[in-house]
Amino acid sequence: MNGFPTVDGLTFVEPHRSLLKPAESVVDQLGNAHSLPRFFYAVESWAAAKNARLSEHFTVAELLYVDCREARPLLETFPHYIPCSVSILARYLELFRRKVDAPVFISVNGGYRSPAHKINRGYGPHSWGAAADIYRIGDTWLSGQKEIEKYGALARSLAPELFAKPFGDGPGQTDDHLHIDIGYVNYAPREG
Repeated sequence: MNGFPTVDGLTFVEPHRSLLKPAESVVDQLGNAHSLPRFFYAVESWAAAKNARLSEHFTVAELLYVDCREARPLLETFPHYIPCSVSILARYLELFRRKVDAPVFISVNGGYRSPAHKINRGYGPHSWGAAADIYRIGDTWLSGQKEIEKYGALARSLAPELFAKPFGDGPGQTDDHLHIDIGYVNYAPREG
């Protein structure tokens, strides 16, 4: 991915290892066991994150911002590590952008959230770098049921593995953004 080195999380030293928990088995909000990501891209600076594209229209920064700005103090510094799965998510986001034929805007807190992130209420696809919260599509703000259901249906039509959370579903009620994810994806690059 655009020259970022791939890092095996099992080589992390403390405290990164305990904050990112590479390859650890965890239980999601529904009680299902999953292994957290093991392979990460090492992002050397905020400038590099803003300039590096995961796909034609999505940058690393768009999916990394929340973890750089709101996570534990150590995770606010660089290098910053983001699961390699974000490159897969970006491909789906690109397909979605083509389907809606408009720019897709990811919420500032809607990308990768490390296991140590303070707003995590358990382990969900955001901790895998496999989820995005979208607050606007083109000129349409996703602030109501009609818009969220319309764009959720379009997202789900792209592929059976693409999940779009229904309006008002679950804790925190999805009423100001569209959550889409590709599940608990672990990606191990060939060089990893």
